[in-house]
Amino acid sequence: MSQGALKTWSWLHKWSSLVCTVFMLLLCLTGLPLIFHHEIDHALGEEIEAPAMPGVTQHAPLDEVMKAARARYPDRIVQFASQPEDDPNLWSITLTPTPEPTNDFKSIAVDARTAQVLGEFRVGEGFMDLMLRLHVDLFVGLPGKLFLGLMGLLLLVAIVSGVVLYAPFMRKLDFGAVRRDRSTRTKWLDLHNLLGITTLVWAFVVGATGMINTWAELMVQYWQNEQLTTLLSQYKGAPLVPESARGPVQKTLDVALAREPGRRVAFIAFPGTSFSSPHHNTFFLRGDQPLTAKLLQPVLVDAATGEFTAAPALPWYLSALLVSQPLHFGDYGGLPMKVTWALLDLITIIVLGSGLYLWLKKHR
Repeated sequence: MSQGALKTWSWLHKWSSLVCTVFMLLLCLTGLPLIFHHEIDHALGEEIEAPAMPGVTQHAPLDEVMKAARARYPDRIVQFASQPEDDPNLWSITLTPTPEPTNDFKSIAVDARTAQVLGEFRVGEGFMDLMLRLHVDLFVGLPGKLFLGLMGLLLLVAIVSGVVLYAPFMRKLDFGAVRRDRSTRTKWLDLHNLLGITTLVWAFVVGATGMINTWAELMVQYWQNEQLTTLLSQYKGAPLVPESARGPVQKTLDVALAREPGRRVAFIAFPGTSFSSPHHNTFFLRGDQPLTAKLLQPVLVDAATGEFTAAPALPWYLSALLVSQPLHFGDYGGLPMKVTWALLDLITIIVLGSGLYLWLKKHR
């Protein structure tokens, strides 16, 4: 590599690293407890589970489940209904003042078999919520997400430029060598390079998936404006279907499940909400395999007539988003994968911290 090219890559690595390091440290620190959010919620007694009822498999109509949830907040509407991947006997009903996107929502846990309210999920409070908001949007919504996405892009630049610089730097050293007989800064430089190249693939995957996740809102809006608008052209200009004019929700659910046999509900978006149209109950159905459980199939059913309208295949960018979300937090391989993710997260914190130390030490 020529001296000029080496200087260019060195400049890229230095400034991309410096600009994003503080924010990457924040994301690594907040991401560490989020890897174990299920386990932490369970240990703190904040996780709500459907009670064991041996032999009971019949589920109550979804309309009764929603009615039970709304009884707690009669002045609100049901915006979403979802079921955990590992507990089909539990419904989470999201209640908001209006159909529009908002942070003012209540989440009620209802037993799918008895339609009895089991409790209310804590929303907007507690340590885990603080970690999540800092990790996702820095408490400033979409601008915060896009800013963190930019920091993720700079991290990828820093990783690529670091790899380019690593080969000529290590030409006179054995791979992974740490010169313990040299100055403290030299030892930290060698350790920084060793840990950086060791966590290279993981850091790139987590950085790339995190960056993709920051674009989620924009991706969904684009999908609605481009694909759904074309599919639902016959509804153009029709007003939002009021609740009084909607048919039984259970009927529309049965239509959706019959259309996609072998799948079950991940979540339902009701008319006028951010994941649906003004006229449809939109069912997002998951498969029964580890991968297909993450790739959702939307099914739109007319909320007033209960008739099937469309089941569009998700575009590639939304499929990439759905795959990247659990991969970002290591949610594919159970506890062993989460522990591996946590260890790599800790090593990355050392890489980021040592890089900052090396820059400060050099300029002193």
